[in-house]
Amino acid sequence: MAAKYGVSNPVPPWKTSLDGMCDALDNAACAANIPDFKERRDEEDSLSSTIYADLPYPENQLVALAHSLVVRGVIDESELQERLATIRARLEA
Repeated sequence: MAAKYGVSNPVPPWKTSLDGMCDALDNAACAANIPDFKERRDEEDSLSSTIYADLPYPENQLVALAHSLVVRGVIDESELQERLATIRARLEA
């Protein structure tokens, strides 16, 4: 995709935030249904190779993480949609 759109740095700016979120989840010690490192990576690998196989990396990693957190009830789909709408509005302002 980077070549298609003439992007010289194919790593999107939000990738560092995604990496930070994954690190935080990997070190989470709370009662929520947070996947540990192995569970998160196994789910990511499985979802990225099946349901989200048509997405490029790192977008498939991001969507797989969101999928896993919604399925586990860590965040519900409507809350995720609200947060995405807020971010989109801020980016488009």
